Amino acid sequence: MSRVDRYWAQFLASLPEGSSKPDRFVEAFYFGTDPSRAHEITPLVLAGAKTATGTLLWSIEADGKRPARTGDHSIVTNGSDDPQCIIETLDVEITPFEEVGQDHARWGGEGDCTLGAWREMYWSYIEDECKRIGRKPDRMAPLVMERFRVVYAEPLAGG
Repeated sequence: MSRVDRYWAQFLASLPEGSSKPDRFVEAFYFGTDPSRAHEITPLVLAGAKTATGTLLWSIEADGKRPARTGDHSIVTNGSDDPQCIIETLDVEITPFEEVGQDHARWGGEGDCTLGAWREMYWSYIEDECKRIGRKPDRMAPLVMERFRVVYAEPLAGG
């Protein structure tokens, strides 16, 4: 059994008897464009400073995945297979890059949390992703904007 599967089982075992238990987790992933960024971003999630994220819809489609849905559970790792917490998706909107507002910049919890800094960071992400998937960057690119909350953040038992 993988570390993330063990972490999921540990989470399910921690839920009160008789409570509703999610069937499965959607994915295990790390925040950031590469594993090294996860070590900077995951602490923001654990501290409650980061409660939102955005993903280029075109990338999701190119990778054959589905956008996040309200009620989804995902395991956040530190950039490898080391689980750090489990998040639950609270809300999802598809919003063009140019129409994302200050609230999402603040909820994103990175940098100085201003819309200007958020736009600069996300535009770089959009350019990189468009290059990866063979699309032209567009300021109206659709972003899957997700709000989430941490529902479990205990260390993995037995390391």
